[in-house]
Amino acid sequence: MTETLFRDDAYLKSCTATVIAVTEQGVVLDRTVFYPTGGGQPGDSGYLRRMDGSTVDVTNTVKGEAPGEIVHVLAAGSVPPAPGETVSAEIDWARRYVHMRYHTALHLLCAVVAAPVTGGQIASDKARADFAIEMEALDKDAIEAKLNALVNAGHPVQIGAISDAELDAQPELIKTMSVSPPRGAGSVRLVEVASVDLQPCGGTHVRNTSEVGPLQVQKIRSEGKLNKRVIISFAE
Repeated sequence: MTETLFRDDAYLKSCTATVIAVTEQGVVLDRTVFYPTGGGQPGDSGYLRRMDGSTVDVTNTVKGEAPGEIVHVLAAGSVPPAPGETVSAEIDWARRYVHMRYHTALHLLCAVVAAPVTGGQIASDKARADFAIEMEALDKDAIEAKLNALVNAGHPVQIGAISDAELDAQPELIKTMSVSPPRGAGSVRLVEVASVDLQPCGGTHVRNTSEVGPLQVQKIRSEGKLNKRVIISFAE
């Protein structure tokens, strides 16, 4: 398994790690700050720096075939470091921080729109969440105003955990219909926006809603009878 340093501290930009395998997909490290694609959040990019100072570009990060394995996908034609080699894994921090801000913003959106979430996606220039709700219940200006009020209030964002049994007893915590929280490890990771939102989530988030920055609702559109899509972006 790869030790997931980003789950405990999303602000870590680099770490020293040992290559434990090189697969057809890419390089597996014993520990990493790279977030793998999942939960609507893109995988991190960046590079692996060898001890001689040379670097290998990481274009994406994905979950491997083995449980708990994280694979760093290298740029085409790259020569990977060898198993046993020590490297410094360094993420593209500017890109990651955008994802952290958007992921936190989607939690705020889940709090503003009181409906089951049927899907979500984060990109570099926008994010969206789909809701099982009637179109007439969604008011663009009202949603935008409520989002920015939560941003400006500066709510702390904290990481916690809940046991599988406790989660079974509180099914209302699961807001996303399309993605089930990972079980079987004894506990499930929780993300809490103080006084605003609490739900299982494995993504990366900012420490305070004030870091999200001003938001705008770009568009609200129907994606079928069940899904209504709310697309948000940074106002700046």
